[in-house]
Amino acid sequence: VDVNGVVKTDIIVANSGSNNVCVLLTTGNGTFAAQTTYSTGTGPYKAAAADVNGDNKTDIIVVNLRSNNAGVLLNVGNGTFSPQTTYSTGNWPNSVVAADVNGDGKPDIIVSNYVSNNVGVLFKYC
Repeated sequence: VDVNGVVKTDIIVANSGSNNVCVLLTTGNGTFAAQTTYSTGTGPYKAAAADVNGDNKTDIIVVNLRSNNAGVLLNVGNGTFSPQTTYSTGNWPNSVVAADVNGDGKPDIIVSNYVSNNVGVLFKYC
């Protein structure tokens, strides 16, 4: 996914043991710059990327397993992100995707919840 607008693939990783997500920006020659980390809730388990606020920048969505929430980190430019805003989920969210499920042209957040054994959809949250 390209998070800094240079049309090259960058990497986003959820670090459950460190309670953060990291972003590694490509240098363009098959290597990556040192990671930049962003705090999350407890136990970030999976991350997704989508332009959630319509500014044409790729934002990060992360499910925080032990915090029972999803966090959205908005891209503020050049591949840097704001602190997360959290949204409640079911118990132990363990997967996340962004897709337009209601046809309004905006991505919604779909979260599967392991312990509560259900799926939740967060519509138009940003």
